[in-house]
Amino acid sequence: MSAGKLASDVQGAVKPRAAERILATAKELFYRQGIRAVGVDEIVSRSGVTKPSLYRSFASKDELAAAYMREYDADFWARFEAALATGPAGDPRGQLMAFLRGVGERAQRAGYRGCGMTNAGVEFPDGDNPARRVAVANKSELRRRLTELAAAMGAADAEMLGDGLLLLVEGAYVSGQLFGERGPSRSLAAAADRLIEASLAR
Repeated sequence: MSAGKLASDVQGAVKPRAAERILATAKELFYRQGIRAVGVDEIVSRSGVTKPSLYRSFASKDELAAAYMREYDADFWARFEAALATGPAGDPRGQLMAFLRGVGERAQRAGYRGCGMTNAGVEFPDGDNPARRVAVANKSELRRRLTELAAAMGAADAEMLGDGLLLLVEGAYVSGQLFGERGPSRSLAAAADRLIEASLAR
């Protein structure tokens, strides 16, 4: 193997590791402090890479934020599907309750900073921002899935119930940051269950 080929292979192996370190560091900082509050210099320092290395992996801070959001999105849907899978098979109401109980429990943990998607949507009002686009797509899909579950439960107005459930979930995300343990998010699943019961077609 030539020296040039070896150097090329080494660079190819190192580059993904640098990108992964950068993204892992950005994920933690962006979630804990907010995307706007974190500078590129802090990400570089904490991840142990150079600034040129960061910009070789991500064209801009906006693109790094969008990569964080895409990874957050994938993690969110993995948790969503896993939660539904723990509910009773063929029981959309029971499956949804499993998801909502998980949200309510997470929102009461120490250090909880809410939903990264919701936070990014608030931070970036500009509809053209890459991070905001990922956030809007995530919330739109969650709204669609909640409405789909509402229809599967036999709701008289599936869209209204889906919207009501989304509002409850978003309220848990925000109130969890304010109240923490024993806050209103502890009642998320119970409040949703009552809303569902009142919404079912008779």
